[in-house]
Amino acid sequence: MSRHVAHVDWQSDGAFLAGRYSRRHVWRFDGGAEIAASSSPHVVPEPMSDPAGVDPEEALVASVASCHMLWFLDLARQAGFDVVRYADEAEGVMGRIGPGRMALSRIVLRPSIEFAGEGPDPERLARLHEEAHERCFIANSLRTEIVIESP
Repeated sequence: MSRHVAHVDWQSDGAFLAGRYSRRHVWRFDGGAEIAASSSPHVVPEPMSDPAGVDPEEALVASVASCHMLWFLDLARQAGFDVVRYADEAEGVMGRIGPGRMALSRIVLRPSIEFAGEGPDPERLARLHEEAHERCFIANSLRTEIVIESP
């Protein structure tokens, strides 16, 4: 089994006990990537949140979309389809799941795929997406409904 490590680093700006502290922090990954992160301004208002930072909810949506894409590309290649571009406008929907409990209750993937030459027919395309979804490690780790809206 593989291990996946993320380092999360936050430092107080001096207003912690007053509750008006910055939620801005940094994610560092083993390959050297650093990403500015923050709570969502939908959850904690500015200036305590930094809208330029990636929030955990966005990161989860991007993780699902990225995992699905990577599986789709591999499956399409194995099936002999030449993919030249894959774009997705993925969206997560936050909802109440119980008293005082919120969750990303739904993630919608909207992949748009361009093929060199002939692409799969709509039925085959749907099967490729279904198989990619079934194999996606991130989707398999979640209870959230994940919908794939493919044209």
